[in-house]
Amino acid sequence: MNKISVLGAGAWGTALAKIVAKNVPSVSLWAREADLVQTINTTHVNQTYLPNVILPNNLVATNDLTQAITDAEAILLVIPAQFLRTTIEKVASIWPKNVPAVICCKGIEQKTGALMSEMLAEYMPKTPIAIISGPTFAEEAAMDKPTAVTLACADEELGKELVKSLGSHTFRPYYTNDLISVQIGGAVKNVMAIAAGIVAGKKLGDNAHAAMLTRGLAEISRLAVALGGSAQTLMGLAGMGDLLLTANSTQSRNYTVGLELGAGKSLAKILSDKKTVAEGVYTASAVLERAKQLNVEMPICESLSKIMNDNVSIDDVIENLFGRPFKKE
Repeated sequence: MNKISVLGAGAWGTALAKIVAKNVPSVSLWAREADLVQTINTTHVNQTYLPNVILPNNLVATNDLTQAITDAEAILLVIPAQFLRTTIEKVASIWPKNVPAVICCKGIEQKTGALMSEMLAEYMPKTPIAIISGPTFAEEAAMDKPTAVTLACADEELGKELVKSLGSHTFRPYYTNDLISVQIGGAVKNVMAIAAGIVAGKKLGDNAHAAMLTRGLAEISRLAVALGGSAQTLMGLAGMGDLLLTANSTQSRNYTVGLELGAGKSLAKILSDKKTVAEGVYTASAVLERAKQLNVEMPICESLSKIMNDNVSIDDVIENLFGRPFKKE
């Protein structure tokens, strides 16, 4: 490939743009903010979202969507999940024919319960879709620390072409055709990371932390299978791997939200203090709605939704979980 475009100049979008610039002569990075575009192009640093990383000369930022995607052979979508629809509405009519959309954001749309691939299919039904997900902190990936991800695509030939174009010595994509599980794993692990943070913030112990992650992965798998995915996919990078990373580190926005909730801070105050999006806050209710439609039991997600959307106290939610009947694993 000669040109790849990245829409979204947050930390992860900027990191991906730097990564693909190793393999591709021209990389276009689209940002909404004109001042951010100017800063990236003059200093080769995204001072706002990825300040410790020098960007290569073949990476050029723009705030013109048409310019960004013109002549692109693949377009990476790294817009926060709750804002992706707005961008797709703007770009659908000018999207280059047969150019794949590579979804790199994790979440389920709160208003509709749509997966990101379902949203794209509404506007661009003939556009090939791929998904990148897995255990990734943007700065580590951008600094060439070893990073492995899952790349999902229904078209195996296209999927393997994307793996070759995006992969490098330290950035290792693994191919699968299971788009459903990869998206569910990436979205719901954010909810589970908030729950893990609450466990830590409440000082419930390592036993509780391990139990929560294990049962959380079971919930993720049940929903993915109900939607047509495979539980086996979730034993890999896009499921277990992503969950282990996001639910164990203070680098994780979702985990830190949970830590602060568990320590007694209000959700409104937590969110007002953050400049980046913790997707799990918005995903919890959307996940629960999809689960109810499919008659899938997800008690951890339900508990998180009560805490964040219904103002139920954490102590009451924990007591309710402990009061559930004993069952087979």
